[in-house]
Amino acid sequence: MIKIYNKKESTTQNIYLFSEADWEQEKSNHPNVEVFFNGKKNEVFIKTNSDEINFFIGIGTDAKGFEIQAIANKFANDYKKNLQAVPTSVNSKLGLDLTEEFVKGLFLGTYLYPFEKSHPFWQENFGLHFENISEEEAKNLALKTEALCNGQFAGMEWLNKPANHKKVNQISDFLKSTAEKYGLKYKVFNREESIKEGLGAFVAVNQGSSQEAAFTILEYNCGKENAKTFGLVGKCVLFDTGGISIKPSANLHYMKSDMGGASAVIGALITASELKLPVNIITILPITDNAVSEKAYLPSDVVTAYNGKTIEVLDTDAEGRMTLADGLSYLSKNYKTDVLIDLATLTGSSVRMFGHTCGAYFSNNDELKKKLEQSADKTNQRLWNLPLWDIWKDDFTSDVADFKNISMKPFGDCIIAGKFLEQFIEGHENWAHLDIAGVAFGNVGYAKDKAATGYGVQLLLDFIENYN
Repeated sequence: MIKIYNKKESTTQNIYLFSEADWEQEKSNHPNVEVFFNGKKNEVFIKTNSDEINFFIGIGTDAKGFEIQAIANKFANDYKKNLQAVPTSVNSKLGLDLTEEFVKGLFLGTYLYPFEKSHPFWQENFGLHFENISEEEAKNLALKTEALCNGQFAGMEWLNKPANHKKVNQISDFLKSTAEKYGLKYKVFNREESIKEGLGAFVAVNQGSSQEAAFTILEYNCGKENAKTFGLVGKCVLFDTGGISIKPSANLHYMKSDMGGASAVIGALITASELKLPVNIITILPITDNAVSEKAYLPSDVVTAYNGKTIEVLDTDAEGRMTLADGLSYLSKNYKTDVLIDLATLTGSSVRMFGHTCGAYFSNNDELKKKLEQSADKTNQRLWNLPLWDIWKDDFTSDVADFKNISMKPFGDCIIAGKFLEQFIEGHENWAHLDIAGVAFGNVGYAKDKAATGYGVQLLLDFIENYN
């Protein structure tokens, strides 16, 4: 449990936060430190004596909220062996908003896979003490930070799991217990039930698997009249071999990360539930893997999606848009939502375009674009808008079906995918598609190899909390 206090108690560990300008004014009060410390961004100096340990952390010049969070995150991870599980006083000139970002960063920086709360910050004797916040602010800050950690870490944990530890039944058991814990409405269709429901695009991807399908719907209802309702669809391909259009073996182990959209949705849903946000959230997770077998769907197959549109399969490795197509149309046809958003680690095209800097996104609503970009910039989980011009639709029009699942042209696939998905939103006027292939899984401070970044959770939460 996170403990934050607004009064100073007897402490043996102190954290001092200094901008470069503040350090110039204060360094005379800390003799022997000014030789080693200048307040530069991510600079850390440790000073000890017989009865206490002092950490001096530099935050640079005019640091924004997300920069403060990143500095704290790096500090918590880098110095976990130096930190003690004791009452800790934080001394800074940060206002409440930046203090909140600092605390978030400290605790988000405790993540390691598998997460077991072994970091000193999660121990019974640890607590943070601030002079510049009220008792009520301290209580709220602790609750918000722990809720964020519980949600984001849950999503990261599932993304980081090896393929043999995240089978369909395992994640389904987790989602069912999560629903019970938070009072969420839970429904799931297995393969046979999905066939009866008409989820043909989803079933096509799953049919080559030895595992069951699990087309999963989770609903959070705040119980308030006139509350906004958000529909979230997360790509949840637990492992992607590419199917018959099999991927090269190089880096194939990274395909355990193909549920990055789902991990963001799971994290946001858990945190929203813990915070009891005054909104309604309907999530759809079409859970499957994309496997190779004698039953796998084939290039040239034509399948019928939930909305009755037919799809010619040219590439079985374009499976994410197949599962999302049914997820989007099912949600749109069966629920009324104010906003519809899907997230997916969908295309290498978006990675080639933006690297690991931002996600590509598409939307049919200008106001929604503005609000998403505001949250993306605020959280530093950045997005860049790409067009949905109708001319792109010509590239995936099929001779034997309504659509092809790819264009076969060597460019613009992330745009083709976005335009393809637009055909399954059933006229929803407030929709966005986020292709987060380059940002959900990558180089992180807590792991030697690529791992879950937590991208999308804070973006979604900020967007949901501030949407009006």
